[in-house]
Amino acid sequence: MMKPIRVGILGVGTVGGGTYTVLKRNQEEIARRAGRGIVVTMIADKDLDRARSIAEGGETVTDNAQDVVNNPEIDIIVELIGGTTIAKDLILAAIGQGKHVVTANKALLANHGTEIFAAAREKGVMVAFEAAVAGGIPIIKALRESLTANRIEWIAGIINGTANFILSEMRAKSLPFAPVLEQAQKLGYAEADPTYDIEGIDAAHKITIMSAIAFGIPVQFDKVYIEGITKLTQEDISYAEELGYRIKLLGITRRVEQGIELRVHPALVPTSRLMANVEGVMNAVVVKGDAVGATLYYGAGAGAEPTASSVIADLIDVTRMQTADPMHRVPTLSFQPDLLSDTPVLPMDAVESACYLRLQVIDKPGVLAEITRLLAECDISISAFIQKESVDEGKLVNIILLTHRTTEKNTNTAIQSIEALPVVMGKVTRIRIEELND
Repeated sequence: MMKPIRVGILGVGTVGGGTYTVLKRNQEEIARRAGRGIVVTMIADKDLDRARSIAEGGETVTDNAQDVVNNPEIDIIVELIGGTTIAKDLILAAIGQGKHVVTANKALLANHGTEIFAAAREKGVMVAFEAAVAGGIPIIKALRESLTANRIEWIAGIINGTANFILSEMRAKSLPFAPVLEQAQKLGYAEADPTYDIEGIDAAHKITIMSAIAFGIPVQFDKVYIEGITKLTQEDISYAEELGYRIKLLGITRRVEQGIELRVHPALVPTSRLMANVEGVMNAVVVKGDAVGATLYYGAGAGAEPTASSVIADLIDVTRMQTADPMHRVPTLSFQPDLLSDTPVLPMDAVESACYLRLQVIDKPGVLAEITRLLAECDISISAFIQKESVDEGKLVNIILLTHRTTEKNTNTAIQSIEALPVVMGKVTRIRIEELND
C-alpha cells in the first residue's frame, strides 16, 4: 500500500472532534476504501486545551492555523473553523501551496466559491465540500456524480434543522414561535444568536451551492430571495393543517424558461408528501431529474458524526484522486469551468407559485365579493376558501384563501389592493404553496 495521506485539521469543535473520532475508529476500513491510510498529523485550534484533549495519537497541536497550512508535510487541509474571513485566507493560502482542501463552510462557498474554485483549478487541487450542505446527507455527491446523466429540473430541501425543529414543535405543541426558539436554544439546536437559522440565511447558503452544481451556474448568493420563519404564527400552522398542508422552510431552485429560480421561504407542503413529514432537526432534499424522476435524500443535517461522515468521504475522494490527473477529476461544480452557463437567476417577481392568504376582515356582507374582484383583476383564481369564527364579538373574522399558481408580481399587487380596503384590518399573511409533484 502507498504511504498514508497526511491531514491537518483546522478547528476541532463539534465537527472537527467528530471527524478525528470517526477517522480513528474506522481507520482500517477507510484505508481499504481509499487505497492508502489517511492520518491526522496536525491539529489547530485557538483553544489549545481543547485541541490537546482530542489529540490522543501524539499529533502536533498549535493555536496558529497558518502553521498547519505552511507545513510542507501536510497533503490535505480540513477547514472546520467557519466564517468568511480567516477561513477564506487560510483556504486560499492552502490552495496557493498546492494543498487539497476539504471544508464544511457553506457561508464561505456561497459568497466566495467562484474565486476559491478558480484558484483551486489553477493550482490543479481539489476543494471538496460535501459536509457544507445537509450535514451527513451525501447530496453534493449525488448532484455532482450520481445524477449527472440528468437534466435537473428542480431541487427543494428542508436544509436547516433548527428552523425545521421550531416549526415541528410549534405544530405538535400548538405553541407560538418565541418559547419554541428558547427551547431549541436550551437543547443546543439553536445558537445563542439564531439569526442565520431562523431568517433563512443558512438555508440560502446551501441552496446557492446546490443550484450552482445542478444547473452549472456560478455561485451567486446575492441573488437568492430570502424569507425566514420569525413571522409565522401558530394559527397559520394549524389552518394549513386543516387544509391538508404542513408549513416547512424550503430552499428551492428550479429551472424555468426565463432562467433559474433561487429562493428560501416558508411554504405549505401537502401532508401526503414525504417532505411534509420530515420532523425535528432532520433534513431532506428532493431532486427532480428528467430521467430519474424525483429522488429524496433524508438524514441528519448536523451533528458531530453525521457531518464527520461527509468530511471523511471527501478525504477518501481526494485521496483516491491524488493519483488521477487533474484534468479528469469531477469538476467542483460538476460542469467543466469554461462551460458554466450564464442563465440568469430570476427575480422573485417573476417566480410563479400558488399561495395561502390569511386576512382579518370586518364581518359584513359583500366583503368576500370585493376581495375576489381584486384577485380577479390581478388574474388570480381561488382554489379553496375558509371563513373562521369571529375573533371578537362578531366584528372581525379570519378568511383563508388558497390561490392557484400565478406570478409573485400579481400576488404582490393583489395583496396591496386588498390591504388598502377599509374592511381589511392589518396586513395580509401570505405563505407560498409548493406541491412538489410536477
